[in-house]
Amino acid sequence: MNKQHNYAAIMAGGVGSRFWPGSRESRPKQFLDLLGTGKSLLRQTFERFQKVCPDENIYILTNSRYREMILEQLPEVDGDQVLCEPSRNNTAPCIAWLAFKLYKRDPHANFVVAPSDAVILKEEAFTAAILKALAFTAERDALMTLGIQPTRPDTGYGYINFIQEGIKGVHKVIRFTEKPDATTAEQFVKSGEYLWNAGIFIWKAENILKAFSTHNPEIHDIFSSINREINTVDEQAKIDEYYPTCPNISIDYAIMEKASNVYTLPADIGWSDLGTWASLHVESPKDDHGNVVNTQTALLEETSNTLIRVPEEKLVVVKGLEDFIIVDEGDVLLIYPKSKEQEIKAIRNRITEEYGERFA
Repeated sequence: MNKQHNYAAIMAGGVGSRFWPGSRESRPKQFLDLLGTGKSLLRQTFERFQKVCPDENIYILTNSRYREMILEQLPEVDGDQVLCEPSRNNTAPCIAWLAFKLYKRDPHANFVVAPSDAVILKEEAFTAAILKALAFTAERDALMTLGIQPTRPDTGYGYINFIQEGIKGVHKVIRFTEKPDATTAEQFVKSGEYLWNAGIFIWKAENILKAFSTHNPEIHDIFSSINREINTVDEQAKIDEYYPTCPNISIDYAIMEKASNVYTLPADIGWSDLGTWASLHVESPKDDHGNVVNTQTALLEETSNTLIRVPEEKLVVVKGLEDFIIVDEGDVLLIYPKSKEQEIKAIRNRITEEYGERFA
């Protein structure tokens, strides 16, 4: 397999509203060092894909307001590799845009789409899985997704039902189920016939374009109408004009749930989507009582399984809390039960309605 035909697309345009108030409109979670590694989640994702393809083949899909932040964190990237959406229309339109760009640049383009904010603990296993998936899609009209073995009946993930028999470790997908209720999720996990959808997709540009033409012609037609300007100096002006007319839809609903040529590669890569404060708590080192604290100056009594994130110079004194989230961002203090963290996104929206964009 020729790595020159391998490309990567890192999706970095989200706000990360479930990580509020750490993740803000002005600096979302992908630009933060949430794990204390000295590198942002975006930077870690970029370095992961440097093992898959050349730097010039790595594209960043983002919102226009984050362009300079991306170029600052990824100096290896040329400005033309940063695709700036003028509006937030979910994942399907930006993937279609990149597919048109890549196919025009390289008719043999074979690319990975991945979020910028996932945790991958097993780096070598990740690289091996991605290269294996790229080898598979390079030879077949196949739309691929990495599948993760479920460890709990989580209702926040999508689930992949797959045929047990496979080809070279790759399995045909029967159907996707997005965010099932608790009872259904339990049934899925017990059956052993389901994987989590990691939101990491692999396909040739040619084949995902065919899928858009068949299953979502509205998006396909919009980009077809401006294809002449793609990869020219006039591209961004046309994107700014036409992109907001695209439907707001995810790639899962637009393509993956409809296509018949979908496959999954089960991958043990130490994956977490790091979508919430609770998931950060799970992935972080803990004290003897299960607490995660980012400061050395903390006095905790009768406190357990709690995540505390404050300015490093701040003294923290807590007594009598269990399973809580405490996040101090200076202008916002959040103290919330970990069991109800799914409400945080709605709380952020309420705050915005009542106080404007200042705290968003």
